[in-house]
Amino acid sequence: MAHNPVQVLSRYNEAFGDTFRIYLGGLKEAIVTINPLVIQHVLKTNSENYHKSEIQKKRMGHFLGKGLLTTEGEAWKTQRRLIQTGFERKQLEILSSIMQDSLADSLRNFDRQARTGPVDIYPLMMKITFSMVARSLFGARLRDEDIDLISVAISTVQEFMVRQTIQPYLNPWFAVSGELQRHWEMRNRAFAVLREYLQRRRKEAPGHDLLQILMDARYSDGHGMSDELILSESMQLLVAGHETSSNALSWFLYLLSSRPECVDRARDEFDSVLGEKPLTYSDVPKFEFTTQLIMEALRLYPPFWMVDRVALADDCAAGVEIPQGATVIVFIYGVHHSPQYWENAETFDQERFSKAKEKLLTPFAHLPFGAGPRGCIGGNYAMLQMLMILSVLLRKYDFCTVPGQTIEARPMVILRPEHGIRMTFTEATPRGVGRLSDCSA
Repeated sequence: MAHNPVQVLSRYNEAFGDTFRIYLGGLKEAIVTINPLVIQHVLKTNSENYHKSEIQKKRMGHFLGKGLLTTEGEAWKTQRRLIQTGFERKQLEILSSIMQDSLADSLRNFDRQARTGPVDIYPLMMKITFSMVARSLFGARLRDEDIDLISVAISTVQEFMVRQTIQPYLNPWFAVSGELQRHWEMRNRAFAVLREYLQRRRKEAPGHDLLQILMDARYSDGHGMSDELILSESMQLLVAGHETSSNALSWFLYLLSSRPECVDRARDEFDSVLGEKPLTYSDVPKFEFTTQLIMEALRLYPPFWMVDRVALADDCAAGVEIPQGATVIVFIYGVHHSPQYWENAETFDQERFSKAKEKLLTPFAHLPFGAGPRGCIGGNYAMLQMLMILSVLLRKYDFCTVPGQTIEARPMVILRPEHGIRMTFTEATPRGVGRLSDCSA
């Protein structure tokens, strides 16, 4: 279970049905479900009765502070309303130019590495998306070395939080050995960099980035957020805002590397919609086919493979009794791969999310960005980000997966490719000419 809970829970679903009870560590009762009716009840219909688990709030709150990811109740509702402004259409149009500038810088580095031979696309996608989110938050002011420092800190601290969660018996050792302190100091260095930017911005003319939204936000009493709360929200947006996209892009490129007909159709769509102009948020709804491909990739490899909630009071959902204090695990990977809700569930189907098939989809069986009031606040930003990156990568390069490697999904906080995904990128062949890229290296 600690190594690969997805495999274990999938076997349990086959043996015990779409909803079953287990005892985590032999002690804590948990209800695991892939039933869309139960999922809808817990995440949306009666969401007020379900809070994030203490493990999530305690571990994340310790390192990331109190913010949108780690608060509940009225405090969360207030923060959500304030931050939502940063992800509305008007603001996303403004952010588009910042994102394009960041992408241009990142792709120069990507191109240099791709020209040397096969590359692991996972860390490269992480760098591209992290830089884009960081600059969306702090504008062009954030230096590359600071972006790298914060990125490494977030990645290292997240892995440590996972160890604390799945190996809680080691927590006393983490404390006495200095591991806890070492990660705390790494977290403090990242916060210090962000604090310096924030203090500098307080003295400058207003900008057009997400930091300005946080600085300008006002509660009903007229007061704004404290600097510490702005820092916590900034860090949490950095954490949540890049990994979903980088994982989705990595798996997307892997899936399309063996489907040249899909690549050609996506290229045609980008050419038709954009021509030579850069992509902006107003273009997003026009990419019908490419969005279908993204949604299918997110079905097969959902970044967040599960979410958990704790019942505040006794409840019943679709005939399932949920006692007070029980943890409900919404097994997203399981419902995404269930043959009950998907025909040929393990097969990539480029037409599965087409408009013609919309009515065939089961509500709450596809949860790439969560669902209900606590669904991902940055879902529209993520789609803009992914389409923007693909508008360049798909048209500039032919690509294929290097043969002979093990491609395996590892469920940590998100569903990462455990051994990476090595791919070869070559200059795109003109349309109508056979692809000559060699992935045998």
